[in-house]
Amino acid sequence: MGSSEEYPKKQQQDRLWSKLKILLLLITTNILTFYIFTGRSPSLNLKLSEYTQHLPSLWDFNSLLQELNSTQAHLASSDTRLGDLQKQLISANLLLENLLSELGRARGSSDDRTEENPEVSEKWSDEMKLVLQPHKLPLGHSPNIGSDEIYLPIGAACSRYEEELRQYMSYEVGGECPTDNVFAQQLMLRGCEPLPRRRCHPKSPAGYVEPRPLPDSLWTTPPDTSITWDAYSCKSYQCLVDRIKTKGYYDCKDCFDLNGREKNRWVVDGSGLDYGMDAVLGTKPPGTVRIGLDIGGGSGTFAVRMKERDVTIITSTMNFDGPFNSFIASRGLIPIHLSVSHRFPFFENTLDIVHSMHVLSNWIPDAVLELVLYDIYRVLRPGGLFWLDRFFCYVSQLNQSYVPMIEKVGFNKLRWNTGRKLDRGAQMNQWYISALLEKPMT
Repeated sequence: MGSSEEYPKKQQQDRLWSKLKILLLLITTNILTFYIFTGRSPSLNLKLSEYTQHLPSLWDFNSLLQELNSTQAHLASSDTRLGDLQKQLISANLLLENLLSELGRARGSSDDRTEENPEVSEKWSDEMKLVLQPHKLPLGHSPNIGSDEIYLPIGAACSRYEEELRQYMSYEVGGECPTDNVFAQQLMLRGCEPLPRRRCHPKSPAGYVEPRPLPDSLWTTPPDTSITWDAYSCKSYQCLVDRIKTKGYYDCKDCFDLNGREKNRWVVDGSGLDYGMDAVLGTKPPGTVRIGLDIGGGSGTFAVRMKERDVTIITSTMNFDGPFNSFIASRGLIPIHLSVSHRFPFFENTLDIVHSMHVLSNWIPDAVLELVLYDIYRVLRPGGLFWLDRFFCYVSQLNQSYVPMIEKVGFNKLRWNTGRKLDRGAQMNQWYISALLEKPMT
């Protein structure tokens, strides 16, 4: 029996012969008609052979068949050559892949992959090489990564601060990390975020004791021995509470006083800029606001209020001359040390609510602010809430820049209020925006 590849060719040849026979029959009929009706002899009883005996000279069937067979042979030969070329190409690709793989293994066999580049070897310490170089996956190529190696993530702007980064990565491996929290945070705020990981131990607080249990910890100032105070001008929580009585600017000046203004935040729903938490949650079916983010949440009181209502809030905050992250954690909440310029570490369409008070305002460059607003839209689920709490700006910026920017993102307005910002004097002509916005369902 013929192969499966020969069968289609035989069918094609049979169809060609059928068409050829029909064509020959048509030609023969026309020629006979022509001879009969235009011939000189008046007799119609001539034998058919007299008119058809010359046909072979008009059409050489054997020659036609030979040419057809020759064409088919050339096609078959071309198919064979094409198949051979494809096999050679596949073999060449496999050989190239094997060579590249061997080259990668050869480069990865040394712990110091920069030996071939003396300039890089002198430029970075061993710890910096460890975080900058690619690392081969023990099990080889991973389809999830699309590679057989992995890079440790550090901020792209880190490359602009070589001296600072070299200083940050100078430490004894396995020893105590330098007390450089302020320095590290300054690098983060310059865009070197995330910072590279380090193989050292942060200094532990002296006299550390177990934290208070929930729910007592929510409204209790933790003991001073819960943190290390080296990085801060204050050396106790009482000093932080007393800042409200001193002159000068401090970030979130009164938010460490849990018995002061923090005790009354978001309790009462006013007709103006102040929204009550229960009124905000009441805009959604009960129990459907469950998880969220508070951007720049200070000492974590917003998260506390939400926790009392069975809503889990992660609080992003920086440590501007105060142990904000440590204080939030001591209250039994979840802090993340993250600047406002960092992409939110949440997948799209996942959070029920995002809140920001004072942080998102006119101190942020417009292009960066617009990126933040779109990132908030990204992480909110359809129907999720964006609570913009006391966004401040100059009156000239209000309708010219920020209202169009917020509307451009595409939120639905559930509530919208504006009012004067008077804490720095009426002559400043500053205004607040408070708004409750909703991501559309579709």
